[in-house]
Amino acid sequence: MNHLQQKLWTKDFIILSLINFFLIFVYLLLNATIALYALQEWNATTGQAGLVAGIFIIGALAGRLLTGSIIEKVGYKSLLIVGLIFFTATILLYFVNFGLAFFMVSRFLNGVTLGVATTVIGTLVVLTIPESKRGEGIGYFSVSTAMATGLGPFTGLYMTQHTEFVMIFLFCLVLGIVSTLVGFFITVPKIEKTEVEPTRKGCKLSDLIEPKAIPISFIVLIMTFCFSSVLSFINLYAIELNLVDTASFFFIVYTISVLISRPFSGRLMDSIGPNYVIYPAFFMFGVGMILLSTANSSGTLLAAAALIGLGFGNISSISQTIAVTVAAPHRMGLATATFFIFFDIGNGFGPSLLGIVIPVIGFPATYAILGFAVLAMPFLYYVLHGKEEKKARMNLIDNK
Repeated sequence: MNHLQQKLWTKDFIILSLINFFLIFVYLLLNATIALYALQEWNATTGQAGLVAGIFIIGALAGRLLTGSIIEKVGYKSLLIVGLIFFTATILLYFVNFGLAFFMVSRFLNGVTLGVATTVIGTLVVLTIPESKRGEGIGYFSVSTAMATGLGPFTGLYMTQHTEFVMIFLFCLVLGIVSTLVGFFITVPKIEKTEVEPTRKGCKLSDLIEPKAIPISFIVLIMTFCFSSVLSFINLYAIELNLVDTASFFFIVYTISVLISRPFSGRLMDSIGPNYVIYPAFFMFGVGMILLSTANSSGTLLAAAALIGLGFGNISSISQTIAVTVAAPHRMGLATATFFIFFDIGNGFGPSLLGIVIPVIGFPATYAILGFAVLAMPFLYYVLHGKEEKKARMNLIDNK
């Protein structure tokens, strides 16, 4: 891969970050409101409403698997434009009234297109970032996801209280159109293949995912599983604590923590390696979850939000950097797809499993258990990746 430009803030980097923000914003805005829409518009049961929300994640997983296997054949920009066009087109399906089953199909297809578009974007971002600034660049790029995480649900819940659902869909449609139009201005850098793979018949697992990215992606699956407990249940927990007003600021504080920390953590990763950054991040995430389990005031709840932002917010961007770094340049698309597949599995199936556990043991016990699970992660990380990372870093120092 040829990084002739050593600038980080290029036109392509800014455009990709902007499109990523819009797509994740739309996804989380709809995710926060679509179950209520199904209940009100289609008289759906609670189970059906949950399926309407969750089937999107299944679609996204299918889209990521598809993208990883065809991205090299179709081409990065072509696949991105196709993904964006169909993402916008599937939002149009939300306006069509053909019953609940059709609406579920629309949600699934919308998820597929989001999976395709965001996987291509995640790969292109890595290709546009100078290799010496990869950690810093992915850190900055990931801020667009963090901001969408904070603002998407907040905007969705606000709009449900002040406007009709058709206006929510129209707003999402406009953002989809803007994303598609802006996508045409992206320039794709050339990729040099470092490995020649023999032509073979049949389909192997390595055609769908990148095996080298699996260890760090498995860590991410566990982390997103833990974080999904916050993303999905913080409002219900706040009701139990009588801190509903404070809960509306939870993800704002989370986002601010990410915004402040990611540029520094990215530079540190580039200069001294991921191990020195990710271990403290595990600690802050775990302590934040345990603090959340003991929350009894606004201050405690928001302090937990800040720590979770410093922890999980940096773990996700550092892990993504590791996932693409361990792969060969021409397999970065597969590595990105692998990372997001595991990310979505943890984030998508976490609420379903935790929704069974929480009524039995309660919110405080659930958050405490998850917090201690996070604090145990450094040991698993060391076995799966940290040990090799340390060895590679030592060899690099010796060679100098």
